[in-house]
Amino acid sequence: MITPAQAQTFMTENFAPWVLDLGITVDAVAPDETLLTVPITPRLARHGGIVSGQALAALADTAMVLACGGFLGQMRPVATVTLDTQFLRPATGDQLRARAKVIKGGRSMMFAQCTIAATPAGKDVAFASASFAI
Repeated sequence: MITPAQAQTFMTENFAPWVLDLGITVDAVAPDETLLTVPITPRLARHGGIVSGQALAALADTAMVLACGGFLGQMRPVATVTLDTQFLRPATGDQLRARAKVIKGGRSMMFAQCTIAATPAGKDVAFASASFAI
């Protein structure tokens, strides 16, 4: 089982600095679900105080990469092959919460999905699915 601290270290050592600038915190990593949070700050906002789509897509991709590690039982580099993100409503509030899980794992490919909600409202703001090469 991977601890949140191990996943956080993996992220720090392997992700681009601009992704780390999002301020992502790994809250849980398990074979069936990975949870991440990000504070909503003015730095992530676009016109009107809404979180930018680029930040939401990066959070979803990051959550799904870490979910692959949770599913595999060890953090491993994977390469994003596809990423499809739907923006459901404007993301505003205090924090983003990403829930990601692997829906199918194979020997060379993995498929995952992620839902992002904004708090305190708790409403979903984005949904993403992706495939990853192992």
